[in-house]
Amino acid sequence: MEQWQLQDAKNKFSEVVEKALTVGPQIVTRRGVETVVVISVEQYRELTRPETNIADFFIKSPLRGSGIKLERDTGSAREVTF
Repeated sequence: MEQWQLQDAKNKFSEVVEKALTVGPQIVTRRGVETVVVISVEQYRELTRPETNIADFFIKSPLRGSGIKLERDTGSAREVTF
């Protein structure tokens, strides 16, 4: 990962963004301390995507064991006229 001093990152923001898109994450430092990372939206979404699936969601639900009865209708589908 390339590092940019804050002032350089501000002056060359387009270049920082382009490198984040093509090369990978870009670190910005302030007073010599790594402060922020510029990443693509695709990488951001990958990092923030929930790791749980629908089954895990219902298992961990605070409503589990609350007595709510959810039953699936096993009858045939309703008729629709087109």
